[in-house]
Amino acid sequence: MKQFSYVRASSPEDAVQRAIAHQESQFIAGGTNLVDRLKAFLDNPSELIDVSRLGLKEIETMPDGSIRIGAMVSNTAVANHHQIREHYPLLSRAILSGASQQIRNVATVGGNLLQRTRCPYYYDTAFACNKRQPESGCAARHGINRMHAILGASEKCIAVHPSDMCVALAALDAVVEVQGANGQRQIPFTEFHRLPGNTPQWDSNLEPGALITAVILPPNPAAKTGIYLKLRDRTSYAFALVSVAAMVAVEGDAIHHARLALGGVAHKPWRSLETESFLEGKTAASETFEQAAEIALQQAQPLSHNHFKVSMAQRAIKRAFTISAQGGSTA
Repeated sequence: MKQFSYVRASSPEDAVQRAIAHQESQFIAGGTNLVDRLKAFLDNPSELIDVSRLGLKEIETMPDGSIRIGAMVSNTAVANHHQIREHYPLLSRAILSGASQQIRNVATVGGNLLQRTRCPYYYDTAFACNKRQPESGCAARHGINRMHAILGASEKCIAVHPSDMCVALAALDAVVEVQGANGQRQIPFTEFHRLPGNTPQWDSNLEPGALITAVILPPNPAAKTGIYLKLRDRTSYAFALVSVAAMVAVEGDAIHHARLALGGVAHKPWRSLETESFLEGKTAASETFEQAAEIALQQAQPLSHNHFKVSMAQRAIKRAFTISAQGGSTA
């Protein structure tokens, strides 16, 4: 492991200034993903900037009814917060379906957004990986690609984003609050992460040195019906083969609000705007949700080992919308 220095930032502004001054530095808070990457020699920072003591640990209701979650709030604290459980149960369920209790107790909101893929070809330095070493190739394309992307992939990279929380946040129209060199700004969640394109080494649209300070959940009465379904090889501590964050609001028999995001299928949480547009004004019926599921996967390009993800995702989408239309469920 490359030798690095360690320093505690005194404020968000101090953290950003240090990161800009030392371009090879990295922030550390819970460290549940970063430490793994350090041990695997994937990251070689010149300095670790500890941001875990900057505060940013509050969950507060804003004047407009939105909920602001500090970037250093633990995953467990978010999942168990009474307002999240009541108004955004989709988010609570997503978090509780990920990792282990011990990891959730330490992992932070900001860190969850920035965790990197768990693609085995990325972690094994014996294989070519454009994400790890640009222009070296992608061994996964012709290897065992059962866990890999079926939407939005490129010739350069077929890795998927590992987060459950982020799929829920995409469906909830969350906003990421960021402290950068020019002060604070807000990034819509759907614009925060990147598709691989020709630069898979970049996972997000954060500026160099920028620090996530909070995630904001806008008010949304329909969020109470939100459903998160996670399909995986085992029920404990496994990444999603396919996950679905979905919600619909129904008046009479007509749908007037719909949201859909998928996990385990793309380099970023995959928001299906086409599906949402299709559902607006339609009758909340089995046939409608079946059509919606087909639309969500119409651009899928499965690989040699993951054709099953297409039908798996379609069935999960139909099920999630059906449950949401019936008022949602804690099951």
